[in-house]
Amino acid sequence: MRGLLTVAAMSVALLLPANAKAEEVVTFGIVPQQSASRLAQMWGPLLSELSARTGASFRFRTTRDIPTFEACLAAGAFDFAYMNPMHYAIFSDEAGYVALAHQEGKRLKGVMVVRADSTYEDITNLQDQQIAFPSPGAFGASILNRASLDQRDVAFEATYVNSHDSVYRAVASGLAAAGGGVTRTWNSVDPSVRDQLRIIYETSAFTPHAIAVHESVGNDLAKRVQDALTDASLAGTDLVNGIGMSGLVSANDSDWDDVRALGMKRDDTGISKQGDVVCPSD
Repeated sequence: MRGLLTVAAMSVALLLPANAKAEEVVTFGIVPQQSASRLAQMWGPLLSELSARTGASFRFRTTRDIPTFEACLAAGAFDFAYMNPMHYAIFSDEAGYVALAHQEGKRLKGVMVVRADSTYEDITNLQDQQIAFPSPGAFGASILNRASLDQRDVAFEATYVNSHDSVYRAVASGLAAAGGGVTRTWNSVDPSVRDQLRIIYETSAFTPHAIAVHESVGNDLAKRVQDALTDASLAGTDLVNGIGMSGLVSANDSDWDDVRALGMKRDDTGISKQGDVVCPSD
């Protein structure tokens, strides 16, 4: 198994459980839609359950921003990873990631939010306004929302603020007229922030984020993890509710053909190959 990933100081490493006698130590990378501390709190119980069920010891990993996470995916730096639909469509081909699971019964939608007390009622009202997005390559929050604005010939100034939570806070504080997110992060944002905002637009729906394994991980462990994810979903709803989902189901690569069917050129997605750090792949 490849060595442990070292990322920038903003990244978080969490060994779960600390005293486990594991067969293997593996990394699990989470796309940084929210703060590192919040993601660790959300995903820690599920990763602990995976450790108990598979015998492998899972190390939580995230990065300071989404472009850096994308560079790590490009390098194949995570053994397992939770990534957005466009990430999977690209890095299943470029970096050898294979889908294991995705959220059950949900489709991913981008949302556009504004302050609750604003006069904006539709995205066509956002002409020449500053709009916050988490990163150029965030699928629902950025790619789909930007495409919706472009289709309606709405000119805007894009500002990228690193995470979904940062988008919502920027809009709530008046630093941006509107911001792009997705329904899952909108539902889990701090209520004190959400109460200051409202949704004015939702995009079309697509297959949600993938939990995927890198091709360098053995098939036996990959299958154990896939089974553990679905079993944990059935046995302990709190585990998946904690990551903002109602359930997990096994996935096939073809589940993301709807994303591939968008026909977006690689350079048009905004997904980075170069981040703020170089992630080791060995």
